[in-house]
Amino acid sequence: MLLRLASERATGALLRDRGTLYLVEGQVVHAESPVAPGIDVMLSATGRLRPDGWTQAIREAGADGAVGRYLVDSGLVSGGELEICHLGALFDAAFFALAPSSGPTRFRYGAAHWIGPVRPVAAEAVERETLRRRALLDRLWAHPETDTAPVVPSPRSARPRTAAPRQRAVLDLADGVRTPADIARALGRPAFHTLIDVRRLAAAGLVETPRPAAAAAPTPPSDVARLMAMSADPDVALLRRLRDALEATL
Repeated sequence: MLLRLASERATGALLRDRGTLYLVEGQVVHAESPVAPGIDVMLSATGRLRPDGWTQAIREAGADGAVGRYLVDSGLVSGGELEICHLGALFDAAFFALAPSSGPTRFRYGAAHWIGPVRPVAAEAVERETLRRRALLDRLWAHPETDTAPVVPSPRSARPRTAAPRQRAVLDLADGVRTPADIARALGRPAFHTLIDVRRLAAAGLVETPRPAAAAAPTPPSDVARLMAMSADPDVALLRRLRDALEATL
């Protein structure tokens, strides 16, 4: 659907259950996902933009859809800084928004994002990068359940000498409650990069790999259900048996 919209040079928002992509004339201009830290987190994490600066930009230029331009024109960030953070946030959120899902996919023509134009990206490039990232995660540790479950440190992680500094920062926040998305937000890092760290830690045995939930055993049918299945056109005798079954359960 994304590539079809790109071929149509469509403008609007592609809404999915794990995120939204914004298009202008078929190019992706922004993406956001509840799983991925936003561009405000990315900018604040560098220490370049204070939270009150972001609030000011939203207040002054949000209604006009020109927050990005305001940030640069007011000197809060440079044009290069904005582009780098914006592209990082775009590809990060797009990875989650385009993940396989059974939820609905809708396109809202004409919808625009308040960040405004920064640096458009071809839809084909977004799709290609999303597939590359998915394949990379599978090569690192083919257990996708580690991406959404709370990160539980294993006993070996008490002495993670083999872990890289980035991974140690993840381990410091792994408390069995925070998910990779929570850790990414706390560190101000892209969520995908945190998934890489978590899968590498899991492959090294430094965090636990959650076990897939076992399928629930089917509930045996009740006496009433068995009786109802006996006939699609119950007669008086069947109704009496239903009554007796109901009384027996009281």
